[in-house]
Amino acid sequence: MTKYIFLTGGVVSSVGKGVTAAALGRLLKERGFRVSIQKLDPYINVDPGTMSPYQHGEVYVLDDGAETDLDLGHYERFIDTSLSRVCNVTTGQIYSEVISRERRGDFLGGTIQVIPHVTNEIKQRIGLVPKATNAEIVLVEVGGTVGDIESLPFLEALRQMRSDLGRENTAFIHVTWLPHIGATNELKTKPTQHSVRELRSIGISPDVIVARSDHPVGDDLRGKIALFCDVEPRAVIALTTTSVLYEVPLLLEHEGLGDYMTARLGLESRKTPDWTAWEDLVNRWRQPRPQVRIALVGKYVELQDAYMSVREAVRHAALAVGVEAEILWLHSAELEKGKGWEELRAADGIIVPGGFGSRGIEGKIAAARYARESKVPYLGLCLGMQLMCVEFARTFLQSEDANSTEFDRSTPHPVIDLLPEQRGIGNLGGTMRLGLYPCHLAPGTHAADAYGQPIVEERHRHRFEFNNSYRDSLGEKGLVFSGLSPDGRLVEIAEIADHPYMVGSQFHPEFLSRPNRPHPLFKGFLEAVARRAGVASPAPAHKREPAAKA
Repeated sequence: MTKYIFLTGGVVSSVGKGVTAAALGRLLKERGFRVSIQKLDPYINVDPGTMSPYQHGEVYVLDDGAETDLDLGHYERFIDTSLSRVCNVTTGQIYSEVISRERRGDFLGGTIQVIPHVTNEIKQRIGLVPKATNAEIVLVEVGGTVGDIESLPFLEALRQMRSDLGRENTAFIHVTWLPHIGATNELKTKPTQHSVRELRSIGISPDVIVARSDHPVGDDLRGKIALFCDVEPRAVIALTTTSVLYEVPLLLEHEGLGDYMTARLGLESRKTPDWTAWEDLVNRWRQPRPQVRIALVGKYVELQDAYMSVREAVRHAALAVGVEAEILWLHSAELEKGKGWEELRAADGIIVPGGFGSRGIEGKIAAARYARESKVPYLGLCLGMQLMCVEFARTFLQSEDANSTEFDRSTPHPVIDLLPEQRGIGNLGGTMRLGLYPCHLAPGTHAADAYGQPIVEERHRHRFEFNNSYRDSLGEKGLVFSGLSPDGRLVEIAEIADHPYMVGSQFHPEFLSRPNRPHPLFKGFLEAVARRAGVASPAPAHKREPAAKA
């Protein structure tokens, strides 16, 4: 029977449940088990696809096109397994399905209630995970904190699952925060005690308490938490904040969480965990490396979580190249006002990530122009690729009116435009080009050199595309279409022919970067950045193929 581990949070939000779940998944995978992770989000939105990045942070896209919570990015990066759309469930999805079934008459005129109808739907969604992913152990993270009104139906469903499946097949982990009182230099356990009491009041007793803290947790505090929260002393897991995110699995292994959970669920490890590669990763992370500066020119830089996967992909690639990347967070709207240019000019490389809406667009175009004219390595992601093409068109078509119809519907040069099938769509949610699509690479290009193979698959999230009417004219000027869809209809990657590294991808390569396997485009970008900064050997001469034709 499938085993389930449920993770709840207490005291404060953003305490690290997602990273804890991801790291525990890695512990179990290292023991030979097939693992999957699901996030239960209490908000009433159907998915985060239409939510502001300021509200929710990054929207993480899966192979199957699901727009999900950014915690699924943590899950995939740690357990290195592609997840499914069933791995992110929201209150909006639950109520939408229940109400749809009521309208169809599925409940035969019965009164629809939270218990049992909503909780049954939640349990049914949780049960889909092992069927879709073939997982033997499913970790389920409940968003928010205990005590939130929105989370109550989810917690009640989990309480019922323990009764349905038996205690031997379910376990509860409660992740809490231990605040530090500076005046007395003490860690306090009282908020944890209150949080556990709240959890127990709705019928759930945790089996494990993960005590998060910025300071070391002594044995006396562990004993106190165990006594007042009714768990075994060895089930109190101290998780101290670390400067290296990917050290968390090693910390949890040292605390004995992997062995405790397998014993608690009546499992025997199929193999001895081998942390050699992971330890080497963390050790290399801690070693001093030459520093390079990357300007990330975005629209939501006030909340860095909006670019979570981009930031991690930069770190993965920098580690592989042997440099440390300092990210300069530059607001594109500020560049339009003449601010931030000193930092941009000090950067060894420029990344322009994705985004929606017209705010700050001209600042991103200006950054792309600076990168092209000054030969600064540039990586454009989705919108960053589109605006790179718009800038190129403005220069070589000698028209500052060239644009994307997303921002100027009457532009005389719609270099970026909607596909015919996207016109007339009213709803925004889930109507973009989403998920994994193949891409054929042109030999002799930066993209082909980076990947080292002729065909790749990448995750997309966009609605507008490069307008093929401009392929010939811009190709003749030096815009190289180095990646195309298999039918040659869609431009997937564009780059500048006479540039050290100016590459833009219509897809989001950051979603497939892993700590021990950096994404090729990010790695190629960081190699070019290192060369510009003078901390790497020069690249060999680069032979170019002619631009692809429409």
